[in-house]
Amino acid sequence: MDEAVRLDAVSKVYGRGGGAVAALREVTAGIPRGRFTAVMGPSGSGKSTFLHCAAGLDTPTSGTVRLGGTDLSAMSETRLTELRRERVGFVFQAFNLVSALTVEKNITLPLRLARARVDRAWLEEVVARVGLRDRAAHRPAQLSGGQQQRVAIARALVTRPDVVFGDEPTGALDTMTARDVLTLLRELVDGMGQTVVMVTHDPVAASYADTVLFLADGRIVDTLDAPSSDGVAARMTRLGAWK
Repeated sequence: MDEAVRLDAVSKVYGRGGGAVAALREVTAGIPRGRFTAVMGPSGSGKSTFLHCAAGLDTPTSGTVRLGGTDLSAMSETRLTELRRERVGFVFQAFNLVSALTVEKNITLPLRLARARVDRAWLEEVVARVGLRDRAAHRPAQLSGGQQQRVAIARALVTRPDVVFGDEPTGALDTMTARDVLTLLRELVDGMGQTVVMVTHDPVAASYADTVLFLADGRIVDTLDAPSSDGVAARMTRLGAWK
């Protein structure tokens, strides 16, 4: 299967000597292109570090990370920044919108930072996909939380990234709004062939994915295809995440 991201024997250690903490321990995993992958695990399992290494936000202590055919471990920080800007989209729990900018200008901000031309047809398609066609001139304060997260998703899509990474993207939303955002992410995969990787603590959110990777103590210890929320919760209970 074609892989959008590949981690081979990736370890990440923070600190040195007796205070060193291993966040990831020789993790090997492939993220299939055009699929929705969720990453779960108990607190401190390494899931955020997994996401950051996979996205080029953090450099592994050892091992290799490839985005498509590009080896990230050999890149300078300047080149990594350029690659993240061009080929990776990010959606976080905090929407991270610029309050003074309109929806449209928030969405196109990555292109302006890269001094890249705005493809108007693509912008209009992205805005329509996320359901914000009638909100393009609004500012973030005029939007609901769910609408603000849709702006963040559109901003992640506007550069046509290889992968969209989400770090608890529904964590600040109520249940109904979270469901709308997860449905949108699912539609991006099914309708646009987008690759999505999402860290979450919520079994319901994970059930929208094609595959769930479970981490514990810095290692991938289980996977679940075609997950249900009950199935995910059972695996998490088995890992000791919940009592």
